[in-house]
Amino acid sequence: MDEAATPCVRMVAMNAIISASELASDLTGQNPPVVLDIRWQLSMAKAAGEPPFDGRAEYAAGHIPGAVFVDLDRELAAAPGARGRHPLPELADFGAAMRRAGVSAGTPVVVYDGGQGWAAARAWWMLRWTGHPDVRVLDGGLPSWEGALETSEPTPVEGDFEPAPDAAGLLDADGAAALARSGVLLDARAGERYRGEVEPIDRVGGHIPGAVSAPTNENVGTDGRFLPAEELHARFKALGVSDDTPVGVYCGSGVSGAHEVLALAVAGIPAALYVGSWSEWSSDPSRPVAVGADPQ
Repeated sequence: MDEAATPCVRMVAMNAIISASELASDLTGQNPPVVLDIRWQLSMAKAAGEPPFDGRAEYAAGHIPGAVFVDLDRELAAAPGARGRHPLPELADFGAAMRRAGVSAGTPVVVYDGGQGWAAARAWWMLRWTGHPDVRVLDGGLPSWEGALETSEPTPVEGDFEPAPDAAGLLDADGAAALARSGVLLDARAGERYRGEVEPIDRVGGHIPGAVSAPTNENVGTDGRFLPAEELHARFKALGVSDDTPVGVYCGSGVSGAHEVLALAVAGIPAALYVGSWSEWSSDPSRPVAVGADPQ
């Protein structure tokens, strides 16, 4: 990447993610951020006797001081159905949940999860898509936090945030199909799901014709933190993304795809999210399905 582009990329990176040391400093500053704990795991088949993941219980056992728990399945998504496994909630419901958590338009927000980054990115994307000007993800999640944890649950002052969505940041099924032809549509799932070799959740395996495989786990290092902005920019360029290319992302149900949109933001590249993703696309037998490594 040329040197002239580097400052812009770094500026976007600073506005999308935050380190644990920066968060610790901000929490003692004059305008501390609202901190949201979005611990969550994808519901998969569990071994016999293994309890399901309980994000609220994890939160109660210890969280960053002042953090408020937000339930992804109940507050960042509507009930599963024809629009996918994690469709968008009603805007009024989302706004009310954010205000209960203390979110205001003039207050910065930091979101984190257990380290994978997917759930935090979903919260980041939803707040950014609905107009909040200052939202960042704790890079590396809770494992990166070196300070003390607390178990008491705060009672935040109700915020004033009112969602005002940006239509340009959201794709539906038809929009995703069109973008796969006219721009770059990235599939953030694991490569074997993209190729249709396995499909542990949805009706059929494969990908949207024309979509490019771009597993989101390749955007982070072994510590779960994002690769440097310059490396991410180079990765997406190799996948066909240029400065004037419209870019969209989908995944299984609009959660890990939000993480890829965040990675693109770190790289200085705006992108839209197809929230319904493969869970919506594959539920309709009339929609075409491609398999194998070739996008088509």
